[in-house]
Amino acid sequence: MNAPLRIELRQPVRSLFISDVHLGSANCHADALADFLHQVRCDRLYLVGDIFDLWWMSERRAAWGRDHTRIIECLHAMRRGGTEIVYIPGNHDRPIRRFVGMTLPRMTIRRRVVHQAADGRRYLVTHGDEFDNVTHFGGFQEWLGDKLYDVLLAGNRLQNKFRRAFGGRYWSLADFLKRRSGAAERYIERYVAACVDDARRRGLDGIISGHIHRPALFERDGLVYANDGDWVESLTAIAEDSSGALRLLRWNNGIEVLAGSPAREPAELFELPRAA
Repeated sequence: MNAPLRIELRQPVRSLFISDVHLGSANCHADALADFLHQVRCDRLYLVGDIFDLWWMSERRAAWGRDHTRIIECLHAMRRGGTEIVYIPGNHDRPIRRFVGMTLPRMTIRRRVVHQAADGRRYLVTHGDEFDNVTHFGGFQEWLGDKLYDVLLAGNRLQNKFRRAFGGRYWSLADFLKRRSGAAERYIERYVAACVDDARRRGLDGIISGHIHRPALFERDGLVYANDGDWVESLTAIAEDSSGALRLLRWNNGIEVLAGSPAREPAELFELPRAA
C-alpha cells in the first residue's frame, strides 16, 4: 500500500461525509475533528450518524469538554457560512430519528438520502445500522459488542497517551487487533456485501455509509463502496471534489489522502447521438 499523500485543501470541497463522532463519550477524538473542520470548507456536509453517543450519555456521565463544544461551534459557523448540512441519525443517536423530515435553516434531518455527485453518479447515503439484521449483528450481540469495543478503545486511549508522551504519532491499536480477528473480518465482509447489494437493488452507482468504524473506498462489482470511518479510532472522512471524484481523507496533524475514486469520464455521462 502506498504511503498516504499529505495535502492542503486550498478550496472548498463539494461534499463532505463524516460519521461516528460519538460526541459525549470518552472515546471521541474531539480535538482532532475540531482541527480538521477548521481546515476544510464544503458546500454540503453530511453527518452520517452517531454524531452524538446518546448510549454513552444515558449510561455514564457525559464526557464533554472544550473540544466537544468547538465541534458544535464549527458546525454552526459552517452553516452560517453557507454550508448545507444533512443529518442522518445512526443507532447511537437513534432518538433524533423522531425528527426525520424536519427542515431548519440550511439543515435537514433524513433517514437516508440519495446524493448526486458532480459527475452524475448517485449514491445512497445511510448510517448503515439497518444492515445489521443481514449481517447477523444486532440485539444482544450489538449490545455486547459495544461493551467489548469500549474496553478496546480504553486500551487504545491509554497506549496513545504513552505514544504522545514520547513524541509518537497516533496509531489505532483497536484497528490493529480487529484486522487480526477472523470473526471481525467476516462481519465486515458481510456488511460490505449487504451495502453494495442494497445500492444495486435501488439502481444506484454506490453507497456511502459509516457504522462499522472501518474506513474504505473501492469498487465492488462495478459499484462504489465508501465508508467514511469514524472519529474514535480512524479519524477519517469522505470528500467529493468539484469533478465528482471521491477521496478518503484522514486527519493526522494534517490532511492525508488514503484512497481515491476518480470522477466518471464525460463519455460515460452523456450518450453521443448515433449516426443516421
